[in-house]
Amino acid sequence: MSGAFIGLFLAAFGAATLLPLQSEALLVGLLLSERDWLWSLLAVATLGNVLGSLVNWWLGRGIERFRERRWFPVKPRHLETARKHYQRYGHWSLLLSWVPVIGDPLTLVAGVMREPLGRFLLIVTFAKGARYGVLAAITLGWMA
Repeated sequence: MSGAFIGLFLAAFGAATLLPLQSEALLVGLLLSERDWLWSLLAVATLGNVLGSLVNWWLGRGIERFRERRWFPVKPRHLETARKHYQRYGHWSLLLSWVPVIGDPLTLVAGVMREPLGRFLLIVTFAKGARYGVLAAITLGWMA
């Protein structure tokens, strides 16, 4: 079972970065085969996903020093648009950090906007843990 935990952690970690990965299918498969490990699987998936988001936050903290480089991957206007949205909706927008496509950039922008680490971790952990919890509930038929 330890290999499954490591695989789930790595999938959840990678899925939270800007890499195009997914962890939900692996979690569902593990939940269906190992129901006794429910809380451990949820904890591992959440931890991996939150730590991946923390990498985004950390990258966001230092990304602007490279803004003028030719190879910089984000266009200045896109960075400014993201900054304006974050200023408008604030740290509560991190409740959407679990959403595919927009969640990962949100965590990066939180770093750019100098979101305090404690508040970032609290909100992102809640959002990502809740997502995995709802997925587990649906998978195991608790919400039927």
